[in-house]
Amino acid sequence: MSPKEYRAQGRYFEEFEIGDSMVSPGRTITEADIVAFCGLSGDFNELHSNVEYAKGSLFGKPVAHGLLGLAVASGLSGRLGFLEGTAQAFMGLEWKFKRPIFAGDTIQVRATVAQKKEVKSLKGGVVVLDVAVLNQNHEVVQEGRWTVLMKSRE
Repeated sequence: MSPKEYRAQGRYFEEFEIGDSMVSPGRTITEADIVAFCGLSGDFNELHSNVEYAKGSLFGKPVAHGLLGLAVASGLSGRLGFLEGTAQAFMGLEWKFKRPIFAGDTIQVRATVAQKKEVKSLKGGVVVLDVAVLNQNHEVVQEGRWTVLMKSRE
């Protein structure tokens, strides 16, 4: 392979089958993650950033931002490798936040192919994934559907 060639490592549209399921490795959410996300997002809501305030909340301690969980889920799905070099566009999502994520929780992603539709004019197809974020107790903390445009084989 010459230095200019690039080989996709992900799955092509044709390789997805409805019902295929993939589970990512886990990743532990830390207090540092939550603090960093406060700074990155500008969301310093006391439920995330104030231990004393959070003691009086429904949860009794600070919770990670829901969007932090979604962002980490995106990264974990990347570690599965099926999108690497073959995903053309992330087209949208429907998402629900089911349970809190706390510092010290270890989350992982389970992605299952729910639908697929070829789009020849875009040289690929749309793949819809049912995605669940699970904590260390295998409880669903977030879930929804991601729609991704994938390349077809040449």
